Amino acid sequence: MLGVERNESSVTDGVNCTGLYDHRGVARMLMPLHYTLVFALGLLGNSLALHVIWVQRSKINATTLYSANLAASDVLFALSLPLRALYYALGFHWPLGEIACKVSGMLFYINTYAGVNFMTCLALDRMVAVVGPRRLARLREVATVRWVCLGVWLLVAVQTLPLLAMQMTRTEADGSVSCMEYPILEASVGKTLPHTLIGAVAMGYGVPVITILVCYSVLWHKLHSVTRVNQLSVRSGRSQKAMGVTAGVVLVFLVCFTPYHVNLLQYMIRKLLYRPSCDELRSFQVSLHVTVCLMNFNSCLDPFVYFFACQGYKRKVLTLFKKKALLSKSIYSSPESSGSNVNRYSLRMRLNSVRDKDKDESL
Repeated sequence: MLGVERNESSVTDGVNCTGLYDHRGVARMLMPLHYTLVFALGLLGNSLALHVIWVQRSKINATTLYSANLAASDVLFALSLPLRALYYALGFHWPLGEIACKVSGMLFYINTYAGVNFMTCLALDRMVAVVGPRRLARLREVATVRWVCLGVWLLVAVQTLPLLAMQMTRTEADGSVSCMEYPILEASVGKTLPHTLIGAVAMGYGVPVITILVCYSVLWHKLHSVTRVNQLSVRSGRSQKAMGVTAGVVLVFLVCFTPYHVNLLQYMIRKLLYRPSCDELRSFQVSLHVTVCLMNFNSCLDPFVYFFACQGYKRKVLTLFKKKALLSKSIYSSPESSGSNVNRYSLRMRLNSVRDKDKDESL
């Protein structure tokens, strides 16, 4: 009987299941590389967005304000990634203690779901701007949007505060210390975990993705009707901008967030129906690491949303490419004596011309 009880316990809560990190050999090579790439691209793209919005802050509007908060959440998230990369490089070993693990976990969840909510706000903002009645125009006023952004940050902070009361690290049988892993959460929460996580998936992913898809459908129908009647709307570019922003948000959601939440949901449903075996838990543990990596990639894709949403960001990116192409062309087309003052002066004048043109354009 003791043997049976011990086996049921291991199947129920996963505490005694072995081999949960047998994939560490592959993970310690690929996952640090992935997180380093996400850190570099996410920090660069989102910092550039914040720079452009700050420079043009006198002309800020609802769309750019939501984009600024989305970029800020991505920057904060990117800053936490070097520690995660270190954790995976050490083979799922966290040498920095419980407090640092909690801080890392809080940054991860706060900025992940802050990003989800701000992308939802962007989709709603585009729908109100294009198809909303005049009485809803005040919802797009900068003063109102600031309060909405503050509310989003407070809501996400309150939702993640329970993490502070939970144990986030655990010493494994081989002496390594795991951090922010599913078996730790399962052992801490217990039997109520499936209901808790299903509710979290519904609120943190289900409501936003349904909202975004509804916004996209309404926008597509409205803009398609307008362009059939009035071709001037096509030439103005407003329709393309609205569709571009919402399509970008939908793309980020479907590509990055859906696999993780569907994976989490299906395993929680299985836990409600029966007791998953240790083999199922091992497979789920590996799939979690893969889908979390994919979800984190959203911070690299968000700048593509800014590219459509913020004209200033688009012009800044295009100008940087123009300057790089101009510099490369000047270097490769000049003779060996291109170090002369005449060639340097010509290159300087051409770069200044591009820079002055960029300054004259507004957000």
